[in-house]
Amino acid sequence: MTESIMSKAATMEIPINSNGDTGTLTEDDSLEQDLQQVMVSGPNLNETSIVSGGYGGTAEGIIPTSSIKGPNMHHSSSSSSLTADEVTRGVAVEKLETVKKWGYNTYKCTKQMISERFGRGSRTVDLELEAQIEVLRDTKKKYENMLRLARALTNHFYNMVQTQHALGDTFADLSQKSPELRDEFGYNAETQKLLCKNGETLLGAVNFFVSSINTLVNKTMDDTLMTIKMYENARLEFDAYRSDLEELSLGPRDAVAMVRIEAAQQQYHVHKEKYERLRSDVIIKLKFLEENKVKVMHKQLLLFHNAISAYFAGNQQQLEQTLKQFNIKLRPPGADQPSWLEEQ
Repeated sequence: MTESIMSKAATMEIPINSNGDTGTLTEDDSLEQDLQQVMVSGPNLNETSIVSGGYGGTAEGIIPTSSIKGPNMHHSSSSSSLTADEVTRGVAVEKLETVKKWGYNTYKCTKQMISERFGRGSRTVDLELEAQIEVLRDTKKKYENMLRLARALTNHFYNMVQTQHALGDTFADLSQKSPELRDEFGYNAETQKLLCKNGETLLGAVNFFVSSINTLVNKTMDDTLMTIKMYENARLEFDAYRSDLEELSLGPRDAVAMVRIEAAQQQYHVHKEKYERLRSDVIIKLKFLEENKVKVMHKQLLLFHNAISAYFAGNQQQLEQTLKQFNIKLRPPGADQPSWLEEQ
């Protein structure tokens, strides 16, 4: 019936009068009835199909319109998924570029290091600065040895003080149990007690000396040496890119070579600035380290000398005055927490 209607609609003529109005149809009323039936009994728009092959095509390629979603149905989810993919892709590209730069830089520095070691490559030398760095490294070794000996002295002297304490307790006990030697045991017990007290005071001074030297060696000097290490790495990178630029400058000057030379010049200037900046940092830190070392050692050596002299001279008052002079406080004997002597 639909084909009949379509054929009728395709062949009928619509007369138009002179005023532009349509004329009366000459077809019978059956056409109007067929059209109304098609409109009433036609398929639901939600259940229609789109035929990819055109009208009258086969069933292949038919897409139900009920499965087609609106353009904004999943906009938020697709956008978030796209954004996450872009972020992941960006991070991956960034990491890849970092690895490439690191590999290229490592190759350049390794090549420069091997060239210097075998005497084929040139290196930038600052004789005055390198001499100061060598002096610092030698000084650090000597200070480390001094620190090791000072710690050994502290441990040995602590053991002696503990022995004196035990010996004094033994003399005191024997003084109570030996009436005929009460006086002899008594004043020996007092002597060991006094020596033990002075020994603990001296240990407080020596421990302060050891702590200060340890800070100077393992913190202040190490910090400067860390900067020196960064400076030496920057020097190696600078020489590596300098050598690369010199090699390219001696080669051909075609378009490709000029691009490479320009890129090498940029890298050369970047690493030159880094090298000069770290060189300046090393010079400043060496200067302040030397001033700090003199100041610290002047105080600590004076403390060590005065404390040792007062102890072995038996001058208890001077020994206590030395600790007050350098603001060294010992834990009182009756404290709940163990003293630093007990923590050794």
